Amino acid sequence: MKDILHPLCLAIAGTGFLILLRDLLIRDAGRNQDPSTSQDQSPNLRRRDPALVALAFTYGFSALSYAVSLTWVWVRVDGFFGVPNIVVPIAQGFVIVVLASQATVLAYWSKPSGEARRRSRILLVAAVAVIAAMAVLFALLTPASTRPTDFSLYYAHDPVFQAYVLLYFGTYSVAETYLAVSCWRYARKATNRSIAFSLRLVTVGAVITLVYSGIRIAAIIGAETGFSVSHLNDFAWACGDIGATLTQIGYLIPTVALRAADVRDWATAHLRYRRLGALWSALDQADPGITLRRPARQGRDVLRGRSAHFPLLRRRVEIRQGQKLMRRYLDPAVRTRAEERRAAEGLTGPELVAAVTADQIRAALVQHAADEPAPAPAEFADAELALATTEDELLHLQRVAVYFTPVTSGSGARP
Repeated sequence: MKDILHPLCLAIAGTGFLILLRDLLIRDAGRNQDPSTSQDQSPNLRRRDPALVALAFTYGFSALSYAVSLTWVWVRVDGFFGVPNIVVPIAQGFVIVVLASQATVLAYWSKPSGEARRRSRILLVAAVAVIAAMAVLFALLTPASTRPTDFSLYYAHDPVFQAYVLLYFGTYSVAETYLAVSCWRYARKATNRSIAFSLRLVTVGAVITLVYSGIRIAAIIGAETGFSVSHLNDFAWACGDIGATLTQIGYLIPTVALRAADVRDWATAHLRYRRLGALWSALDQADPGITLRRPARQGRDVLRGRSAHFPLLRRRVEIRQGQKLMRRYLDPAVRTRAEERRAAEGLTGPELVAAVTADQIRAALVQHAADEPAPAPAEFADAELALATTEDELLHLQRVAVYFTPVTSGSGARP
């Protein structure tokens, strides 16, 4: 059972660690970036989140615990160190770090940063103390053969191992109980439904793992009182792995959701940037002075995974600057004809304003090329349009870009 479920748990834990590691590296890159080129990095990418670090440790050490517990790895590690079952304290030491990291994540999520830091230090010291005590007790054992599947049952009668089991699984049970109670309480307070679901899933996973620790403790009690739980060995492994998997998935759901939102925002910014390309290019060709810095090739930025957020904001400003420079070429008759034609097409409201503005820009570019300013320039149709936020303005410019037709050779001023 162990070698069936452990690879699945390893895949989930490894995936979570790689996702979080990428986020940490991005944050470090943003923090170490030259200030002169860091304006396109959001503030949260320039500092390291302690909860994110703790969560990365949770997945990383969890993956290590599963990896070394695989039977074929177990045998090789034992052979490398020359100590039968040395994997036991190694893997379980990793688990203790996981438990401390999980509690640290909850501390940073639920308490002020100062108190969370103090609690994380206490948890770290406690984890080191438990691991050291486990190492001492294991050193007092005299394991004669490698037992990758039934180590706990095989040595259940050994008083030293009984102390070892009570220390490890006692710590394990306390930590999982704390995790279950805390996550259930926080889930009831969570306003985000996905986060509430994730926390409840962590609670369920923690409760299931308590069955695993309960069976291991029962094996020690049974060895002294005359009953056996050896028939529950596979069930214990299943509870441990299934519970841990649910816990990892619960922690991973918000992380994946956040990464998905980041990817969606990244893709949306690049798509918007591309859609504004023809409109910006036409204004830039008419007056290159609107562009303070030549943009990099978008395809190269996409391949490198760079954000288009700041270039998009810069493009918005440059298009608006181009409109201002074209203002003196706006023929009032062009606006009148454009409004009549676009209204006849059934356009109303913001769509009508965007279409007329696009027609005005095109006609103004033609007049600019002929160097024929309007005697009494009109206003752009969107001059009085209520655009309260940057997002509103970007949406409007997207509509303008849809209706804009680039000027070609031989084009006339009539829209």
